[in-house]
Amino acid sequence: MGSVSDNLRRSRELSQSDSGRLDLEVLLGHILQQPRSWLYTWPEYLLSEIEQQQFDALFRRRANGEPVAHLVGRREFWSLPLKVNNSTLIPRPDTEMLVEVALEMFPQKQLRLLDLGTGTGAIALALASERPGWQIIATDKSVAALALARENCQQLKLNNVRFLRSDWFADVPRLSFDLIVSNPPYIDAADPHLQQGDLRFEPHSALVAPERGLGDIKLIARQCKHFLSPQGWLMVEHGWQQATDVHQLFATVGLHQLSSRRDYCHHQRLTLGCFSAG
Repeated sequence: MGSVSDNLRRSRELSQSDSGRLDLEVLLGHILQQPRSWLYTWPEYLLSEIEQQQFDALFRRRANGEPVAHLVGRREFWSLPLKVNNSTLIPRPDTEMLVEVALEMFPQKQLRLLDLGTGTGAIALALASERPGWQIIATDKSVAALALARENCQQLKLNNVRFLRSDWFADVPRLSFDLIVSNPPYIDAADPHLQQGDLRFEPHSALVAPERGLGDIKLIARQCKHFLSPQGWLMVEHGWQQATDVHQLFATVGLHQLSSRRDYCHHQRLTLGCFSAG
């Protein structure tokens, strides 16, 4: 058995992670059921035999590259604790930018929103928590993903989100949405990053899209006009080198007032446009 400080020093063994110390803090806190601050208050605490075995097992899995979120079964997004598993993408901090932009652009208390490919429910639930008067439909074609999103919604006690199984717009009712948001697959199947890091453990169906990663975004852009209200908006997250292509796609289908927003690394990762029925 080792102490808290002994186990944290093992971060140097996690050569594949650029956040090894943080990874071990999260894993130790999970095993000990304590906040990270506790680890620094009691660095001399000796793990019991069972606690050490549990930590060693998680450490080996992390050393093999498994995402920390999968190991502890949760990830925080927009300060909301979300359950995660290998049926969906792990919510990324950069996707919070989409939530920020939506809240900034739409301060109104009443709005009809569609979240396409909801995964864990992160975007829909974050917006639902901030705008309880919004009517939100969140879709995914994965039964497992929808079950997870519903569970997260129930845990957060949010009652303004309806979940619907649909392959993009296939089974979405024509309700004239004021805002459609999506973080769709946008990685090229030939991208070498798919064989690296956390991406190896996430479903490729939620990562990879045809046509150099633009196929799903193209489908969403082409069909959105049938579901947007007059002056409704489409907002899509995409790859950091895809902003120009997405602008062109949006313009081709008749969206206007086009703009892109930068993520926390200053890459253009979000493009939005407005639809005019006239």
